[in-house]
Amino acid sequence: MERLYTSIDIRLTRWMARYGILLLRISLGVVFFWFGILKFFPGISPAQDLAVRTIHILTFGLIPDHISIILLAAWETLIGVGLISGIFMRATLLLLWLQMLGAMTPLFLLPQDAFTHIPYAPTLEGQYIIKNLVLISAGIVLGATVRGGRLVADSHAAQSEKSGGA
Repeated sequence: MERLYTSIDIRLTRWMARYGILLLRISLGVVFFWFGILKFFPGISPAQDLAVRTIHILTFGLIPDHISIILLAAWETLIGVGLISGIFMRATLLLLWLQMLGAMTPLFLLPQDAFTHIPYAPTLEGQYIIKNLVLISAGIVLGATVRGGRLVADSHAAQSEKSGGA
């Protein structure tokens, strides 16, 4: 029974190592694409009002609100397309991290909208923002692969690779 378990575990771990980065990239791309597309349609995105107010503050009101949401929608959609397609990954990840930097700022610029009790009880909008930590981490993992990095399912194989082969 233990051999069967080990065999299944090895197969599953190898499958996850082989496809995990691809699935992470595509799923992250779908999230950005979907959230970006929603912002093209006024009143559909639950993040729209907070995003517009944040951009207004960050740009000192120099970008009209109706333009800022279209720019954000295009930016997020572009990140999504880049991630889904896997092309221009360095540029796509730079756009992602810059967008995430802006997306996290309401926690500091508009804490009354992000928390019911600052700083430990986030509102629904605050929870929406805090989940971006996962998206940032996913971007970091993807960034580690742009020069050919990958997941390795077997620690012995990883050690062998690290020491130059055995």
